[in-house]
Amino acid sequence: MSPDPDSSSPDLRSTSDDQPSTARRAARSRRLGALARRAAIDTRPLRHPAFRRLWIGQGVSFGGFALTSVAISVQVYDLTKSSLWVGMLGPANLIPLIVFGLWGGAVADAMDRRRLLIIASLITWTSTLGLLLQALLHAGSVPLIIGLVVVQAIGVAISSPTRGAVIPRLLPVELVPAANTLNFTASQVATFAGPMLAGVVIGHGGYAMAYGIDAVLFTVGLYATVRLPSMAPLGDETGRPGLRSVIEGLRFLATRPVLMMSFVVDIIAMAVALPRALFPEVAEIRFGGEEAVGWLIAAIGVGGVIGGLLSGWIGRIRRQGIALIVAIVAWGLAVAASGLAHSLWLAVLFLALGGAADLVSGVFRQTILQTYAPDEMRGRLQGVFTVVVAGGPRLGDLRAGALAAGVGATASWVGGGIACAVLVVLVGLAVPSFRRYTADR
Repeated sequence: MSPDPDSSSPDLRSTSDDQPSTARRAARSRRLGALARRAAIDTRPLRHPAFRRLWIGQGVSFGGFALTSVAISVQVYDLTKSSLWVGMLGPANLIPLIVFGLWGGAVADAMDRRRLLIIASLITWTSTLGLLLQALLHAGSVPLIIGLVVVQAIGVAISSPTRGAVIPRLLPVELVPAANTLNFTASQVATFAGPMLAGVVIGHGGYAMAYGIDAVLFTVGLYATVRLPSMAPLGDETGRPGLRSVIEGLRFLATRPVLMMSFVVDIIAMAVALPRALFPEVAEIRFGGEEAVGWLIAAIGVGGVIGGLLSGWIGRIRRQGIALIVAIVAWGLAVAASGLAHSLWLAVLFLALGGAADLVSGVFRQTILQTYAPDEMRGRLQGVFTVVVAGGPRLGDLRAGALAAGVGATASWVGGGIACAVLVVLVGLAVPSFRRYTADR
């Protein structure tokens, strides 16, 4: 007996109805996948072996450097029980960064950049080995530690502008924004992962273990540097670089409004809006104590990492001038909003948004510098970039603390964020060439 046709018709209709639904789900899944791929960090620069090795080495070295920085501060305090001596580590780092950052950039325009980067890396590595040795021998000498910090800062000051000038020689120009995003993201990871690791390492293995880990990790960066191709100067720069060469770079910068404004807006972002110096006071009076300080400090770095991982769109932006302005305005407004928050988690959220905006602005600033400046000037301008990056946050700490003493922490925090956003907009209006700058020029 044949089956009743009507008895199977519901199943047939159900199967027929499911097919369009399945197709819609598959199409929606493909669209979401495509959107995720477009939003995810652009990893194409890692297909180039020289850059891939440099990026891995730099990221690993940053982690070791962050670990050592914490260990040095803790060891100095352990030896002296004085915050003043810990504070002396600031100028011990900053002064060499300013002096040798400018000079190192000039040298990077006058000699093979691979060779200079190797020399600078060896200087930094030697200082780390010195820190390891004094810890193993229990030397207990604060002047020795500070002297080694100065040597370390000299190596960093020379290598930073050189490394920045190397990137456009390793990659096609269209991949430079993606390369900078990868570098900034790796440095942000090291910024908050290094200090977290430091507490565990110092607590269980002491200072020698911290310095030893840094020395081992730094060999990865040194290996990557040695494997770089030769990069001889392309311009006419000859002889021994000195003050004259640095002044020539500064004069060139003064005649290029786009480059000049990329530095100006960075100084505004850090010197006017950075609220870092206010974290301890606000944590005590508003968020319940010292534990909140760690969350406030980590928030900007975590936001930077998340922003980096979702940065696939950055390389597609052509109007980089206006994009930089928007990013810094977003940073300023996020800082202002975090200063108004009376919930710790809301403040952390806004600071994280600010950290993401800060990463984006850093990528555009570095990219504009690397692609707009001619190769023969790139090292010197990277030296200025190093000085600005090192000095801006210190000025921000000074501004925030001094203003808070007069008008209160909240006014200093919120007012700084709003002032940053307003000043950057005014800069954009005052310098049309900067506002209209595109990556095609």
